[in-house]
Amino acid sequence: MRALLQRVIKSSVTVEDKVVGEIAGGLVVLLGVADEDCENDAEYLADKIVNLRIFSDDQSKFNLSTLKVNGELLVISQFTLLADTRKGRRPSFTSAAPPEKAETLYNYFIMRLKQTGLKVETGEFGAHMMVEILNDGPVTIMLDSVDRAAV
Repeated sequence: MRALLQRVIKSSVTVEDKVVGEIAGGLVVLLGVADEDCENDAEYLADKIVNLRIFSDDQSKFNLSTLKVNGELLVISQFTLLADTRKGRRPSFTSAAPPEKAETLYNYFIMRLKQTGLKVETGEFGAHMMVEILNDGPVTIMLDSVDRAAV
């Protein structure tokens, strides 16, 4: 499971001219689910994301987590994070989970985030979405659940 985090001042996601999710400040989480992913991957990433210290303290050091600053989260499904571009000119998405499995794990991931007590907004799984992001920093970090074994 891959998550691309963007620290934001504000963000929103629109589907068919209707805002379906909006946050005032915190993290946008673009989430890609791989075919081999399971609930353990979602649990790992949810915990890692809310505790990752990527917000600045009063000395401008990354010492504060989303939990510590009571940040908001906007989660958007994005299977293209699983793109394999090693061969040819067209990305392959064969490692991405099929939609039914991906949606189940996406929803489980969201449920785990909501259990933290933080405000969690979402896009619409499988929809064509327009995402507005006012990146803060900019700070953009990629997480992959397969990396936990290397830590």
